[in-house]
Amino acid sequence: MKPPIALAFSGGLDTSYLVPVLAEETGRPVVAVTVDTGGLDGGAAAELEHRALALGAAGFRRVDARQELFDRVLRFLVAGNVRRGGTYPVSVGAERALQAEAVARVAREIGAPAVAHGATAAGNDQIRFEVALRAAAPELEILAPIRDRAVSRAEEVALLERRGLPVPPFGAAYSINRGLWGTSIGGRETHASETPLPEEAWVVTRGAFDAPRPPARHRLSFERGIPVAWDGERLAPVALLERLEREVGPYGIGRGIHLGETLLGIKGRVAYEAPAAETILTAHRELEKLVLTGRQLRAKEGVAALYGELVHEGQLLEPVGRDLEAFLASSQARVTGEVALLLRPGVLFVEGVASPHSLLRASRAAYGESAGEWSAADARGFARLAALAGELHARAAGGGA
Repeated sequence: MKPPIALAFSGGLDTSYLVPVLAEETGRPVVAVTVDTGGLDGGAAAELEHRALALGAAGFRRVDARQELFDRVLRFLVAGNVRRGGTYPVSVGAERALQAEAVARVAREIGAPAVAHGATAAGNDQIRFEVALRAAAPELEILAPIRDRAVSRAEEVALLERRGLPVPPFGAAYSINRGLWGTSIGGRETHASETPLPEEAWVVTRGAFDAPRPPARHRLSFERGIPVAWDGERLAPVALLERLEREVGPYGIGRGIHLGETLLGIKGRVAYEAPAAETILTAHRELEKLVLTGRQLRAKEGVAALYGELVHEGQLLEPVGRDLEAFLASSQARVTGEVALLLRPGVLFVEGVASPHSLLRASRAAYGESAGEWSAADARGFARLAALAGELHARAAGGGA
C-alpha cells in the first residue's frame, strides 16, 4: 500500500474537492486532518468527519489546538493590541502557522511523506502554510493542486455534484474561515472595494441589526494581560473567548471589512466578524493606558507591529518571534484590573477602568484641578523651559541676539 497524504482539511469547497482528486490521481490514501482552532462544537466536528469520509478520505484526524493557539499566539496579540490597518485583529493569520505545524505532526505520526493544502495562488494562505511547513518539517513534500492548476470554484462544485459527493453549504459563493479569534468571509463582493456584503453572508453577527438588542453592561477582568473573568465569573481563556462570541456577537460588534496589503503585494479585501477579539482588545488597550507609562506604551507599538507582521505572514516560528514575545509578556506585569463595558448594537463603549496598579490613583494631582505633586513655581518654571526651544527658534529667525 502506498504511503498516505495528510490533507489540511477545513471542510470548505477547496479541501472537499481535493479529497477525491488527490486519492484518484496519486493512488494514495488521503487522511483528512482538521486542526480545530475554534468555531467547531461537537456537532460540527462530527459533521466534518462524516463529510471527509463521504468524500473518500481513508481516515480523519481532529487536532484540538484551541488552547495552544491562545498560549502561543493570541495572548501576545492581546498584549500588543495587534490589529492590521488599525481595525482587523489578524483572525486568520493567527491560526495558520499552528495549523501547518499540527498537520506536519500528524503526517509524521501516520508515516505520510507529503502534506497537501487547498490554498489558491491569489491569497495569503499559500505563503503562510508553506513558510510554516518548511520551518516545522522541511523533509515533507508539499502538494498544492488548487494553486498549481488554477482550478475555479465553479469547476470544483461541478466535479463534486457530478460524482454525487457532498458540497459545502456555501458552495462556490463564499470562502469562510471560522476560528477562536474571529471569522473571515471572502466572496464576490470582497473582490471589489466598494461592495458591501449581503446580510445573509455574515455568520456570527447575521441579523444583529434587524431586531436590535437592548443595551447591556458587562465587566471584563484581566490578570497580567490575560482575560480571566466575564461579569465576575472566572473562565479559562478558550471558554471566555467562546462565551464572548455568543454574547457579544448578536450585537454586531466586531463586524468589519478589512482592505490592506497582501503578502503578494496586491490589495486584498476580506470581511470579518471578531466579537471576542474586538471586546478583549478594546478593553485591554484602555486598561493598559491606566497602568503603563507613556514610554512603555510607545515602545510596545513598534514591537507589536513587528509581531503582527510575523503572525500575518505565517512566520510565527521565526526565532525573533520569541524575543518579541518575551518583551510583550514582560510589559503585562501590571496589566491587572477590570473594565466596565456598555454594549449597544454595533457599538462597544468603555465606561470605566479600575486597577490596583492605577497610575491615575497613585498621583496626588488631579488633571485640570489641583497640582498636588508640584508648586505653582514649579509649573511656571516647567512651562518656561518647555517653551525654550521654540522661543530660540523664533529669535534666531529674526536675527536677534
